[in-house]
Amino acid sequence: MTPVWRRPKAVLWTLTAAVTLGFFVALELAARHYGTPGPITLQAREVIHAPKSGGLLYAAMALMTVVLTRRERFIAVGAAIGIDLVFFVVRWAGDVDTAGGHPFGNGALWVILGVAVLALTRRTGPDRVLLLKGVGLALLLMAGRKTGDTWLLITSKTRPTVFDQYVAVADHALGNPSWLVGRVVTASGSVGYNVLDFVYGNLAVAAVLAALYQLRHVAAERRFPRHHLVRTFLVIGLVGPAYYMIFPVVGPIFAYGTGAEHWSAVALWSPDMAPTASWAVADLWPHTPVPPAAPQPMPFDGFTPRNCMPSLHTAWAVAIFIHTRKGPRPLRYAGTFWLIATLCATLGFGWHYGADLIAGAVFTLTIEAALRTYDRGWDRAGLRLVAYGTVVFTAFLLSYRWLPVQMAHHAWLAGPLLLLATASVVAGYARTTGQWSRTAVPQPRPEPQPEPI
Repeated sequence: MTPVWRRPKAVLWTLTAAVTLGFFVALELAARHYGTPGPITLQAREVIHAPKSGGLLYAAMALMTVVLTRRERFIAVGAAIGIDLVFFVVRWAGDVDTAGGHPFGNGALWVILGVAVLALTRRTGPDRVLLLKGVGLALLLMAGRKTGDTWLLITSKTRPTVFDQYVAVADHALGNPSWLVGRVVTASGSVGYNVLDFVYGNLAVAAVLAALYQLRHVAAERRFPRHHLVRTFLVIGLVGPAYYMIFPVVGPIFAYGTGAEHWSAVALWSPDMAPTASWAVADLWPHTPVPPAAPQPMPFDGFTPRNCMPSLHTAWAVAIFIHTRKGPRPLRYAGTFWLIATLCATLGFGWHYGADLIAGAVFTLTIEAALRTYDRGWDRAGLRLVAYGTVVFTAFLLSYRWLPVQMAHHAWLAGPLLLLATASVVAGYARTTGQWSRTAVPQPRPEPQPEPI
């Protein structure tokens, strides 16, 4: 039999698993350093304790079921609901407080872990690999949420100053869209607020629904498609947060508003973390635009996440929009609605500046182009698109940091240039992927077969 180290794909997967495990351990140690549990502990606790997001656990289980047959899916869903009912009765009988958690969701996690055990003990060969891939996708979706919470804590502790003044001044070139949409959402009352809040808070569920359509034939074909939404989502979540450390921004609701109605969302790691004083420059959002004066780094509190640049909610919504273009009409309409509503929510709630949104869109298109280029063997057109998207994204960040005053004073020039650069990346992506769709995708080289024993 060919040794493992002679099989490149096996080596790649082994290295990836080792790096991922090391990353989770490092985050766990960092969180412990700041006195809070890390992602490993938080996920392990949800085996017994009330989960923070039961909907996310069931969405992860739904994603895992694409590798199961129809009969196995019914068994999995029934088992998850049954386990959750047992947990509910036990907690109710024991008067267990589930404050801060959802009453349901443990059953979905138990089913995911049960399928992993089943794959390792009762399946062999391709069937085992397929089941483990489904379990892996589900666990990565859950781990991404826990890892994100810990990473946001690290950004707030390690970046005492933020660049909001730079982005707010640069946003004059785009017409201060957060201030404009913020006033519109305020005028819409509770109806508009609740609709946008639902869309914003259920982005992961929307992504899973779109992914389920893409992966609907996995169980029958016994393999995953070459490219799908979950892969893009995971890469965005892996790469994007690194820029929070490079370009820390808290958002207009915190830097230029009271943020009082949003502090519960900030306290991700401790329910008793409440602000003792406002760190905002002034109470300006959403009625008074920021004066285009000389910006400077500003100190901020030690618990508000620096998670604005780029807007990953926008990035993920753009990914959903892209991956629903080839679906049926209702799915295309849903993808369009989710993108528009997400953009309105990110601006209207004061979470992001307009500059964050266009950076997030370019970031997603570059990631998507890189993944599809990798599938095609790094062809020249794809490499050009990835390089161009990287240059535009880098130019955005540099201009926000070093040219905000000039952009604000020459908004009639800087604004169209920003939008034109974004549109050029969109057009380049549409043109390149259109050419790819008209040509056959190169087939990967067959893996060497193991030698007979």
